[in-house]
Amino acid sequence: MSRIAIIERIRCKNGTTCPFLCGNICPVNRQGLDCIVIGPDNKAVIDEDLCIGCGICVKRCPVTCIEVINLPEALKDDPVHRFGVNAFELFHLPIPKKGAVVGILGRNGIGKSTALQILSGNLKPNLGDYKNPPKDEEIIEKYSNVYLGDYFRRVFKKEIKISYKPQRIELIPKFYRGTIRELLKKIDEKGIAEDLIIELGLESLQDREIAQLSGGELQKLAIISAAVKKADVYYFDEPASFLDITSRIKVAKIIRGLASDEAAVMVVEHDLATLDYISDEIQIVYGEAAAFGVVSQSKSVRRGINEYMDGYLPDDNVRFRPYQIRFDLLQAERYVKERVLFSFPEMEKSFGSFNLKVSGGAVKKGEVLAVMGANGLGKTTFLKMLAGELKPDRGEVGKLKIAYKTQYPESNVEGTVNEWLIKTAKEKYLSGWYKQTVLEKLGLGKISENEIKTLSGGELQKFWIAITLSQDADIYAFDEPSAFIDVEDRLKVAEVIKDFAIKNEKCAIVVDHDVQFIDYLGDSMLVFEGVPSKLGSVYGPCTKKEGMNRILKSLGITYRMDKETHRPRINKPGSQLDKIQREKNQYYYSAE
Repeated sequence: MSRIAIIERIRCKNGTTCPFLCGNICPVNRQGLDCIVIGPDNKAVIDEDLCIGCGICVKRCPVTCIEVINLPEALKDDPVHRFGVNAFELFHLPIPKKGAVVGILGRNGIGKSTALQILSGNLKPNLGDYKNPPKDEEIIEKYSNVYLGDYFRRVFKKEIKISYKPQRIELIPKFYRGTIRELLKKIDEKGIAEDLIIELGLESLQDREIAQLSGGELQKLAIISAAVKKADVYYFDEPASFLDITSRIKVAKIIRGLASDEAAVMVVEHDLATLDYISDEIQIVYGEAAAFGVVSQSKSVRRGINEYMDGYLPDDNVRFRPYQIRFDLLQAERYVKERVLFSFPEMEKSFGSFNLKVSGGAVKKGEVLAVMGANGLGKTTFLKMLAGELKPDRGEVGKLKIAYKTQYPESNVEGTVNEWLIKTAKEKYLSGWYKQTVLEKLGLGKISENEIKTLSGGELQKFWIAITLSQDADIYAFDEPSAFIDVEDRLKVAEVIKDFAIKNEKCAIVVDHDVQFIDYLGDSMLVFEGVPSKLGSVYGPCTKKEGMNRILKSLGITYRMDKETHRPRINKPGSQLDKIQREKNQYYYSAE
């Protein structure tokens, strides 16, 4: 069985706090061979051909920066790309298909964005030879017997036009200056920019500087910018991030409309309901985060998502996860009977032309109050009033101690993950429950020595969730905690927040747009309604079923429950089940 060795070079402390321990204890080194040596950068380097996979260096490394991984037995091909010695490898590539939307599903750090970068021509595959990268002709020859051979030939000769919506939308203002109107006027090749601006509600922002746009507004601009180009292939990397549920459905319809006899579409997305709705087929990427990724064969949408949640791919004969992801129906229908923790009064707050009115309500101990509604209706304003960051124009919130995770996690802070957690959690940090439930489930142990500035979007999100839970408070408020996080970690985040609230008899208030995440996490709901940026009002607290039904009815979409995994799925408009549920006024799911 072949294996790869991964060393996180940023964490390796050789020569400082570590006396080359991995090399000194390696049994192959002790036999006089050079399995683990010191590289030019004074970091350890492992020879994968000499490595016997004993795992001693992995266990003894003081900063856990080493991984030695046996690759699946069925995996006999050479990698498509490797980033360097003891670095990430990608095997296989997804296949774009004209007239279809191919959905890509997989964990963070497993090569999905890398695959899109290669297919879009932004990254040239080195076929695993990072020292002497192959020439264009060698790459074409490598894939000459399959579709990718001709595809790469056309990409290298610039005979194929590609439109690419990147994942890192926050970088857009660094590359483009000016207003929305000015940018789209330059790139609109189809004459449809104005229609898409209206469809996504950006008409009042056309003369706003791109640098002044919010995350959701930048996402919409990036999607429109990709859609208005005449292209042979369209690539969308996480188009649902920062978008409210209303916008996600609109964006899904826009992206689906790009597929034609002349154009293919590929989408990477973590929101399963959106991916399910948008895709014609699914390709799964599995492996080990930051180590290797493998792209599976193409599958039907339902089968692909369900196999991903099962953790087993029959066609590839690979079990890539030792457990299934399933929704607990008992949790989904949990009603909290504990005492009231706090009540909030009727409140009102105005900002210029925007006005928010909040009805009074109460939250119970151990309860998770889910908050949903379109962007621009005052959800974040509501949280800030509860937290005391904003004073209501009418109504007065009692003195409540609130720990608040903001919508956009801060990355430009000094220190390591461990330093911040110890400082914030104090004595909690030493408790077994805290370590097992918060740190381990959120996967922060592996990045404990990492500088916060170096964290990825998903790591940063989980770090700030842990920091929020580490504080002493009555209420724990989270604004879009699922952003940047993959499917498996979203459910772990949900479990951590729910378990914390129940054990400590506290209340958690969660604002999010992922229906699946809210469905799994929430006990009760607040539904924000009104006209975005003008008028916001609040319905609830109510039961989750009533709240979900109300918000889905306002969107004109119905959900059903998958009979195997119990995940919520969007019904196709006009389908038999869609019609039946509308007639029954049952927009929230029913069993298939």
